[in-house]
Amino acid sequence: MSIPGIDRVRLTAWMAANVPDAGEPTGVSLIAGGRSNLTYVVETPERRLVLRRPPLGHVLPTAHDMGREWRVISALAPTPVPVPEPVAFCGDPDVIGAPFYLMAHVDGVAVRSRQDAARLSPEQARRLSERLAEVLAAIHAVDYEAAGLGGFGRPEGYLARQLERWGQQWERSKTAELPEYDRLAARLRERLPARSAATLVHGDYRLDNTLVEISAAPDILAVVDWEMSTLGDPLADLGLTLTYWQDPGDLERASIPVAAGVTVTPGFLTAREFAAHYAEISGADLSDLDFYLAFGNFKLAVIIEGIHARFKQGKTVGEGFEDIGAAVPTLVERAHRVLDG
Repeated sequence: MSIPGIDRVRLTAWMAANVPDAGEPTGVSLIAGGRSNLTYVVETPERRLVLRRPPLGHVLPTAHDMGREWRVISALAPTPVPVPEPVAFCGDPDVIGAPFYLMAHVDGVAVRSRQDAARLSPEQARRLSERLAEVLAAIHAVDYEAAGLGGFGRPEGYLARQLERWGQQWERSKTAELPEYDRLAARLRERLPARSAATLVHGDYRLDNTLVEISAAPDILAVVDWEMSTLGDPLADLGLTLTYWQDPGDLERASIPVAAGVTVTPGFLTAREFAAHYAEISGADLSDLDFYLAFGNFKLAVIIEGIHARFKQGKTVGEGFEDIGAAVPTLVERAHRVLDG
């Protein structure tokens, strides 16, 4: 059976040379795909591994960088930030058609949907949302120089470069003109904070980019999907996490098909409570949080437009992309409302 994005014969040969202790792969299956990097389970006689590679088709410059993702999880493995064990990296696109890496399988649950979250009691949901804030604070507390990530990014001018970068991504991906997007980009440029902290940032931090142990005291076993990580402003991470968050009664947010419905489950912190818990742990000043919320909506709008472009090219893997483009103007409008106060 053919698996999209995998050349089984070449992968087997590469693993024999680079991961000989695992043994020959006995099975490869796609476990998540289309919206971001593609993720596969690789079964071997000795252990279960996970393979990550870029999506098929329309891939934006600087996006989906496997080497970057590999570098950061390797650096974080000995720190308090939970990440999967890194196993091997392949930068040769000739093996399966793109660079990829292997990591150990983590026996945790991805809480992606309302149905997944329904397994949680209110007490478990509250503890899990608290742990999500605590792990975000732990990421931002990493001594990135000591971890070997001193050259991982340029914190100075991070927000201005992010606005420029995502603006360029928009121009490469856009499927239609959207004047309100252009007005939003201009407003964000005018509102750039004069100064900001410098930490390691994940770049796409949300509950379904973690693997969770569901127990009486739920915990986060691993943070995954590090392809947008860099050194920059930690509040940009927080703003995007809150963009993904959905409070009870926010029906407009429910129409955006990314992580919708999860955090309305009884027991989850509200977005305001999540931000307050993060600030209590990290000591962050949230007086300019509105800017970061608006920026989070802006960034997610560009990400979703890129997914929409891949869908229109027939390059997504999986289902559920038919209406995703409708979320883009909604996110842009939400950003304007945040800035309006």
